[in-house]
Amino acid sequence: MSRAAALVVVLAVLLAGCGYSLEGRGITTDPSIKRIGVPLFKDDTGKYDLDALVTEAVVSELLKRGRFTVVKERTGVDAIVDGEILSFDVVPINFTSSGDVTSATRYAITLSADVTYRKVGQREPIWSNERYSHRDEYDLDDAASQNFFDREQQSMERLAESFARGLVAAMLEAF
Repeated sequence: MSRAAALVVVLAVLLAGCGYSLEGRGITTDPSIKRIGVPLFKDDTGKYDLDALVTEAVVSELLKRGRFTVVKERTGVDAIVDGEILSFDVVPINFTSSGDVTSATRYAITLSADVTYRKVGQREPIWSNERYSHRDEYDLDDAASQNFFDREQQSMERLAESFARGLVAAMLEAF
């Protein structure tokens, strides 16, 4: 084989190995795990319905992965996701002034939880994070100030979904 032909073969091999191929890689789940239990997250915040929103979002996100049967029970499962919501904070981050009145127009909402993903019968968790948190923001204009609680509820739902998406990715993917 000539030197030029060898160089072409080497380049072809190197180029074939290039590129991005993260899809389906880095899965850290034991292949024997077919059924995951996600019991209702404990809620230390006292925020109405937050535990149900977060638990439902985690269940939904795991189901989207298509690899597992997911139930809201602790029995008859191969692995369990235990969660405890530690904090739920709403903080104004943007303000407007009109005369003597200053009003908040944008809020940051942060959710933190202690989460453990463990195979049944094993002492060491597959994954855990004592302070997993996620943040979202929402706007509230002056005309809609009577809708503060509606906006907060919508933001809670959106936050629960994005929290669950990030949490499940962290639990199942080794990045």
